[in-house]
Amino acid sequence: MAFAWKTAGISYLQYAQICARAVRNALKEEQRVIAQRRDEQGLKFAKWEAGKQGEVKNVEFLRSE
Repeated sequence: MAFAWKTAGISYLQYAQICARAVRNALKEEQRVIAQRRDEQGLKFAKWEAGKQGEVKNVEFLRSE
């Protein structure tokens, strides 16, 4: 059985992102804002030396779309 995402020529991750975006867009405004906030991701980095954590830095603000 062929899956819809395979026949469209996209990866499963791309298919899942498209589905998630469609569901978020179908929500009412209040729930949509909450769901979009969950979609945002941040990345922090800290260098460890001699068993101690150094300064924590925000590397980049990421948003999947």
